[in-house]
Amino acid sequence: MEKGKGVMGAGRRWAVDFSDNSTAPSSRDIPDPPGFTRASVDQDDSAVSRQKNDAEANWKAQKAWEVAQAPFKNLLMMGFMMWMAGSTVHLFSIGITFSALWQPISALQGVGKVFEPYKDNKVDLLGPKLLFIALNLGGLALGVWKLNTLGLLPTHASDWVSSLSPAQEVEYSGGGIPL
Repeated sequence: MEKGKGVMGAGRRWAVDFSDNSTAPSSRDIPDPPGFTRASVDQDDSAVSRQKNDAEANWKAQKAWEVAQAPFKNLLMMGFMMWMAGSTVHLFSIGITFSALWQPISALQGVGKVFEPYKDNKVDLLGPKLLFIALNLGGLALGVWKLNTLGLLPTHASDWVSSLSPAQEVEYSGGGIPL
C-alpha cells in the first residue's frame, strides 16, 4: 500500500465514505417498528423549540426553588454553631453571633443578583424570592435571639439607667405624706 493511500483509495486513511452505492433495498422500504411513526421524527421545528423552551423554563423554576431553599441549610448550621458556642460572652460566641447576623443581611441585599440567572417570562420568581427572604429573616431573628441570650441587647430598664436624669431629692417637712 502506498503512503497516503488508505482503505479509501486516494483519500486519507481516516476518511469514511458514507455514500450508499449498494443495490440493496433502502431503509425507506423497511416498515417502521410498532409504535413508531415517521411523523414524530419529522415534527415541526416550532413544536420542538416550544418544548425546548418549556423544558428550560421548568429547569429554571426548579433551580430557583432550590436557591430559595438554600438558606434553610445555613439556618440549621448556624443554630447548631450558636448552641455549641454556649450562652457566655466570649470571643467565639460573639463572632458566631455576628456572623449569624451578617450572612442574612448580605443575602437580603443581593436578592436580585441571586435570582438573575433564572429570570424568564415563563418563570414566576415571586414565590422563590419570598421564601428566600423569609428564611433569611428567620436567620436574622436567630442572630438577634442569640444576642439577647448573651445579654447584649438592651431589653431591661437597668440597661437604660445611664440615659435617665438623676433623681431629685424631695425634702420632707414633717411626718406627713409629700405632695
